[in-house]
Amino acid sequence: MTPAPIRKHVLVVTGMSGAGKSTVLRTLEDLGWEVVDNLPLPLLDRLLESPPPAAADGAERPLALGLGVQTRDFEAAGIVARVRHLHQAHGLEIGTLFLDCAGAELERRYAETRRRHPLAPDRPVADGIARERELLRPLRDRAERLIDTTALRANDLAAQVRGSFAGEAGAPVLSVLSFGFSRGVPRNADLVFDMRFLRNPHWDPVLRPGTGLDPDVAAYVAADPAYEPAIGRIEDLLALLLPRYAAEGKAYVTVAIGCTGGRHRSVHVATRIAARLRREGFSPTVSHRDLGIATQDSLEEPRRAP
Repeated sequence: MTPAPIRKHVLVVTGMSGAGKSTVLRTLEDLGWEVVDNLPLPLLDRLLESPPPAAADGAERPLALGLGVQTRDFEAAGIVARVRHLHQAHGLEIGTLFLDCAGAELERRYAETRRRHPLAPDRPVADGIARERELLRPLRDRAERLIDTTALRANDLAAQVRGSFAGEAGAPVLSVLSFGFSRGVPRNADLVFDMRFLRNPHWDPVLRPGTGLDPDVAAYVAADPAYEPAIGRIEDLLALLLPRYAAEGKAYVTVAIGCTGGRHRSVHVATRIAARLRREGFSPTVSHRDLGIATQDSLEEPRRAP
């Protein structure tokens, strides 16, 4: 007896050649899906019955299957029948996303890329488009989701896919990093905020050996009159921007907080900002790049009058 498939989330991605299947599959892969494109159809049952790979958190990774006229042994009616069988015999839900596009736009795209249509290697591209539309009709009629990409750019299509399929997997990996400008700006930083406008604990002999993790150093930094209005605005800005990064499908976001040496002001502010982001529902990872490096007077900015 054939074991029942244990996959819970399977999506067939199909449609007209040139309508954006590759963009959809890349976007789903960025969202953490397992993606298999143009798998020979005789191997489909074996794939669906195999245990799915786990995501980093141990959860099951959903599966996206890219199928089209270039797939070996492709036959649309047979795919529809196989999907129906898997549902009836095993209770496996397989959704279908069909990507459509107007013929004139498809012709323009083929002319622009100078590619040959897979069904018209030696004939006008319009002939291949018409033949493909006929072959795909059974899949189009069955599809639960249909996206017309005629007026969509690749970025627009990717954003629409993320909006439909991202869920929690679409949240970017968020890092908050403190650093010292004297040792260089982190190369992977997406957003950089400079804390050198705040008064510097380095110039207090009692506070100098400490770090921004110490309560007395944190209190000294927070007592600067510019501290609260400036840091509050930065936190509000991040709360606004981070969901937009997620909507654009950015996988990693690093917020870098800098001061001169990377031990006092930036460490405290990075810790505070991360706490605020957690209250807003984000899950930042906090690291302090230069915390373990001894401070040097020559690296600090000139002392200001108190």
